[in-house]
Amino acid sequence: MALILNEEQQMLKESADGFLQVVAPVEALRKLRDERNADGFSRPLWQQMTDMGWPGILIPEQYGGLAFGHVGMGQISEACGRTLTASPLFASAVIGASALALAGSEQQQKELLPKISAGELLVALAVDEGPRHAPLTIAMAAQKTSSGYVLNGAKKFVVDGHSAQTLIVCARTDGAVGASEGLTLFLVDAAVQGVQIERVIMADSRNSATLRFNDVAVDHGAILGELHGGHTLLQQVLDIGNAHLAAELLGISLEVFERTVKYLQERKQFGVIIGSFQGLQHRAAHLFSELQQARSVVLRALQALQENHPDSARQVSIAKAKVSEVAQLATNEAIQMHGGIGMTDELDMGFFIKRARIAEQLYGDRRYHLRRFAELSGY
Repeated sequence: MALILNEEQQMLKESADGFLQVVAPVEALRKLRDERNADGFSRPLWQQMTDMGWPGILIPEQYGGLAFGHVGMGQISEACGRTLTASPLFASAVIGASALALAGSEQQQKELLPKISAGELLVALAVDEGPRHAPLTIAMAAQKTSSGYVLNGAKKFVVDGHSAQTLIVCARTDGAVGASEGLTLFLVDAAVQGVQIERVIMADSRNSATLRFNDVAVDHGAILGELHGGHTLLQQVLDIGNAHLAAELLGISLEVFERTVKYLQERKQFGVIIGSFQGLQHRAAHLFSELQQARSVVLRALQALQENHPDSARQVSIAKAKVSEVAQLATNEAIQMHGGIGMTDELDMGFFIKRARIAEQLYGDRRYHLRRFAELSGY
């Protein structure tokens, strides 16, 4: 498929860019940070996003969604990166909706997907237990009982976990730690007895949570997908999440590049515009070429997911690895070319570099995905 957007996707991109630039600029994130907002996002903004149909983009039409696909949602993810928009869109409408659409029972889909599409239900994926992404090292136990399962353990870095009403929890129902077999995903009510939620505000001023499960009882109907076969589903969901994180990182990279070029065209030093210095021109040109590559690999990964292409996992990993590298270059160059003022809170550049570093690490950093790409390629 050609690496271009069709007319409808381009219209969605332009609509998302224009909307977020007006109602959710970077200043909105600064306000959320300074006010220590309890939700970590704006409820009125979330309602506006819902009115525009964004939570339903990946949800089938029979459950109240738009079924517009990953390429379309990717344009919104990119737009959110440009404005650093904080919202439950990624955790609920990308991760949660995708998991339910892929493996939910008919009852689970009928009950939950319309609520996600309507913006009424917030969902969070609880997978990692250590400081780095390592889904095979899950040790959280789900012990079988006569009526279902009892969950015991803890999860870290759960995106928007403190505001979610439903948790998708990956636990070990069989097998040893490190094995792909024996993992199962469960739908858990965040308000059920035994669930302890600790909000963690990350360096990027966004929300994460540490969840603790103490004898949390769930019935057999809480299983999402296959018993003991959750690894395959989890990888599919993580691929979707990483593709949209790559799109967000692309948005961050493009925005800081454009802001930096504008600064180079305005800032004077030694009586001349600093953009006239050949050394800075070379660095900007190098970054521009890297951004074009990043744009292509992100779009190809989104297309592969939308087409259900057998090579989609490799495409996603190379996209996450490449765009993580480019985002690091873009934000570092932005800080350096702005000089000392780039690190001050007066400018927005600090917000971009902090968000980029968190998004790079989430669900596997550059090294993780380079290694995964090599393994999937047979190395």
